[in-house]
Parts: sequence; C-alpha cells; structure tokens
Amino acid sequence: MLKKLFSFSDRYRILHQTWFAFFLTFVCWFNFAPFATTIGRELHLAPEQIKTLGICNLALTIPARLIIGMLLDRFGPRITYSILLMFAVIPCMATALAQDFNQLVISRLLMGIVGSGFVVGIRMVAEWFQPKEMGIAQGIYGGWGNFGAFGAEFALPMLAVSTSFLAGGASNWRLAIALTGIIAAIYGVIYYNSVQDTPTGKVYKKPQKNGSLEVTSIKSFWAMIVSNFGLILALGLLAWRLEQKNIRFLTLSQMYLTWLLLVGLFAYQSYKAWDVNRELLIGKKTYTPSERFQFGQVALLEFTYITSFGSELAAVSMLPAFFEKTFGLEHVVAGMIAATYPFLNLVSRPSGGLISDKFSSRKWTMTIISAGIGVSYLMAHFISSNWPIPVAIAVTMVAAYFAQAGCGATYSIVPLIKKEATGQIAGNVGAYGNFGGVVYLTIFSLTDAPTLFSTMGLAALVCAFMCAFFLKEPKGSFAAAEEDEASKTSTSIFLTEE
Repeated sequence: MLKKLFSFSDRYRILHQTWFAFFLTFVCWFNFAPFATTIGRELHLAPEQIKTLGICNLALTIPARLIIGMLLDRFGPRITYSILLMFAVIPCMATALAQDFNQLVISRLLMGIVGSGFVVGIRMVAEWFQPKEMGIAQGIYGGWGNFGAFGAEFALPMLAVSTSFLAGGASNWRLAIALTGIIAAIYGVIYYNSVQDTPTGKVYKKPQKNGSLEVTSIKSFWAMIVSNFGLILALGLLAWRLEQKNIRFLTLSQMYLTWLLLVGLFAYQSYKAWDVNRELLIGKKTYTPSERFQFGQVALLEFTYITSFGSELAAVSMLPAFFEKTFGLEHVVAGMIAATYPFLNLVSRPSGGLISDKFSSRKWTMTIISAGIGVSYLMAHFISSNWPIPVAIAVTMVAAYFAQAGCGATYSIVPLIKKEATGQIAGNVGAYGNFGGVVYLTIFSLTDAPTLFSTMGLAALVCAFMCAFFLKEPKGSFAAAEEDEASKTSTSIFLTEE
C-alpha cells in the first residue's frame, strides 16, 4: 500500500481527497487557539474566559459526532462531508466578526459541529480499504487530517502578521480566521463533485434501523445507555462552567434550565435506543454468534480515545498560551513552537495504525501506546521556566507521538466492529475524545498546566491497565479483501459475548 500511496488513482485518490477534507475541518476547528491571547487583549477578556472558549470549541462536537454518525450511515460520506465543509464558513465568519465574549461563545459552540467531520472519513476509508490495511489507511486519514491543527497554529499567525497592514498594523486575526471557512466551503463543493461512497459495484450498507445503535445483547444495551449518559454529563459540566463567576455567560436559572434540557435529551436518547432494540429487549429477537459484538469493547475504545485524542485536544488548545506565558515568548513564536505537537500527526498517527497492522496484536499495541501516553504526560508535568526550551519541546513531542499513535491504534479497530454501523460506532468513540477534551480543559480552567499534564498521564496509565486485562483481540482484523468478501455472513468482528 505504501508504495502506491502517491499514485492518486482509484482508492488512493479517495483517501487523499478525504484526509484533505478532514485537514480543512481541523484548520477551522483550531483557528482560535493561536490567537487566544491576542483576541483576549483586543476584546478585554479575562483569562478564565479565554480558557472557557477552549471548552466551548469542543462541547457541541460531542452530540454532533453522534448525529453526524447516524446521518453518515444513512446518507453516505460524500453528501455528509460536503455539507459539513460548506457549513464551516458560518462559525468561521461569526468568530471573525465577533466583538465580545458572548459572541465568541456562540461562534465557538457552532465551530464544534465542524469538529465532527472526522467520523465521516472513517466510514469512507473503511469502504475503500480492506481489513489488513485498515490501520495504516485510517492512520493516514486521521494523521494527515489532524495535521490541520499544525496548519492552524503555524500558518495562521504568519498570515495574520503578513496582512497586518490591512488592520492598521495589528495582527489581522479576523482575516485569517475568515479565510479558513471560505476555503473549506469551496472545497466542500469540490468534494461533492469528485468522490463516490464506494468502489464501483460495491453496495453501501446501511443499518436496518436508524435513531440509535442496534446492539446484540441486553448487557450491551445497558452499557450503551451508560455511555450516552457520560456524554450528557460532559455537556452539563460545560453549562456549570459557563455559570461560574468571571464567566457569567449563563445565569443560575439558565444553567438549571440547560441541565433540564440535557435530562430530556438523555431521556429521548434512551427511548430511541429502546425503540431500535425493542425486539431484543422483550426477547423476540436473538443474534447468532457471528452477528454479535460487545458494546463493552466499544466502551473501552472510548476510554482509549479519551486518553489519546482527548488529551491531544486539550494540549493543542492550551500549549500556545502555555509556552507564551511560561517562557515569555511572543504569541507568533509561541504558536509556532506549540505547533510542534500537532506537527507530528503527519507521521505519528499513521505509525500507530501501521504498528497495529504489523505487530499482529491490536490489543497489545493499544496497551503499550497507552502506557507511553501516561509516562510522557507525567514527564510534561515538570516543565517550568527553568527548563531549556528545546527540552520542553522534546518532552511535548514525545507526548504528542504517543497520544497521536494511540488515536491511530484506536481507529485501526473501530471500523472492524460492525461495518454497516461504522458511522455510529465511530461517532460514539469520537465523541468520547471530545468528552476527554472538555473534562481535561475544565480541569485546566480550574487549576494549572502541571495539574492538567499529571491528570492526563494518570488517566492514560489506568487505560493501559484496562486494555491489558479487558481489551479482547479482534477476529479477522488482518484479513485480505478476498477473505473479507468470503465472509459476508459475518457482520461482527469482535469475539462474541459469552
């Protein structure tokens, strides 16, 4: 596969067009971080408000990834990705035109929807590549797409400075942010007119029921309900943060109203889950061993994504300001240094998928990488102004490598669970990455960077322990295309429940 990677024909063309779509969504999603301190000074924002905007940037991605996952399974990645790219221009322009904190909160909440684009490409790549190549294909898609965070933190400050003559000599952050949305919308039209959902002659499989994930056992049903509650809890945490002093975006009564609405949303989610799985729950339907999958394994992958992608979201959001304040740097220089973290996505996330493919054990690949995440973040806990900057950069790059490789290893497994529900499963796992980002950034907003690093490190070590003892090795995850086609009767890849 690596030899043909740059042929730009057939499935490789689809892969390149899709990772670039993801790249643009990430440029948009992270276009605020490199200008956080500049915007804060210009709009007279308190430090707590700037940190809260980082949380807002992630919040709506949690429900959006679930909704996008369902739309994706129903309408296909071509239509879903194209519309999402075109939508990106709205929050980008809203951010560029914002004049106060409240307007920024709304624009960044909307921007969180753009961050849900990742799950769309997971299904697209899964349709075009066979199981034995899934790790490296998904790693290239995710890693090169995640490189958009580097593009935002490295290129946007330079664009803002080079066009400062249009803003009276000040950093032209408004133009830089607006352009990201305009470019994404244009590419949305191009993507719609140049890709297809599946190779010619292959049928795009859709789930038989919509509105919730169809599970295969009562135990998995309750595990899914608990998983849904966790995501609602993260949104409730954000509402609480927006009510705190020095923020005051919500009043106390508005916070309670938001919590009430979230309870209603959870009740609706639970009803839809019951409705989709009604026959199973009342005993009218059973699944053969080949049809079953364990939602508990999905939940464990959600945890691996909290510790990998969740920590990456938190780090990318806070590192520019962290380097600026810790070492007294200019915001452009600090942004470029912080960009070394997402820069590694170019190789680290694909390497996580490749190692998972070649190591012949996705379970132990995930375990070892999770341990690496934990150790490296605990090292970052000790970074201070007394450190040489190159050493601080080296430590953050080690943490970046393991966190991003963990993302690749996670999504080398996700598409193999249940093909026709890949969008929903990828949406669930992806949403928990944002859950992790919200929780980590909330901790950061209440404490400091060393506490954040130690929290992320300890969580990853717990995750490594759980992977070692509870993650089950997938079946058939190294199958060739012909083997995959020969087993059409098997819709589940995981070991069946006992």
